[in-house]
Amino acid sequence: MLPLDSLEGLEVEAVPEKGADRTKFKADVVSYGGRRALHIRNDDSAMSASGPTGGQSLAIVKSSDFRDGTIEVELVGMPREGGAPDSRGFIGVAFRVQDQGARFEAFYLRFTNGRADDQVRRNHSTQYMSQPDYPWSRLRKENPGVYESYVDIEEKAWTKVKVVVAGTRAQLYVNGATQPCLIVNDLKLGDSRGQVALWIGSDTEAYFSRLKIE
Repeated sequence: MLPLDSLEGLEVEAVPEKGADRTKFKADVVSYGGRRALHIRNDDSAMSASGPTGGQSLAIVKSSDFRDGTIEVELVGMPREGGAPDSRGFIGVAFRVQDQGARFEAFYLRFTNGRADDQVRRNHSTQYMSQPDYPWSRLRKENPGVYESYVDIEEKAWTKVKVVVAGTRAQLYVNGATQPCLIVNDLKLGDSRGQVALWIGSDTEAYFSRLKIE
């Protein structure tokens, strides 16, 4: 297990975004919710207006080499103070990361959607995406409701996430549930391998703790 109480063993990088400046981020270790945790804050205010929606960054576990298995982590997400009004607190797990973050698969949560007083927003609480060819926007447009779902999550609260990967199939479990809240049967990078990373999206403040890779 990696407690994530230091930056040792991690490489934090902005994800390359075609047609846009890279997002700015700050990575450090702080105390949150009674424990030391990795803290990353994304600031997209400098991104090119002509670029795609939302910047991303990754905290890559340098020693990882992952094909199939289980990834577990505890995390907290919220929109950063002063960020875009449509920021939801995007935070999750990337796997099979290749080419220094240019290619990867990811599951993430939209933290302010989980208990929103709007059913459509609730239905977008979890999301799968694949960098660079299958961003969330393409997947939602071409296959509405297939790569995202509802799960009960609370903004600013520690949340347990488990990702199970086998071949071209992946499942997302949240807060110890025995059933997955999101299933993907056609991972877009195919049956590949790469590193594991912690993923942070647009205008988000994120905390990570207790990472376990098997």
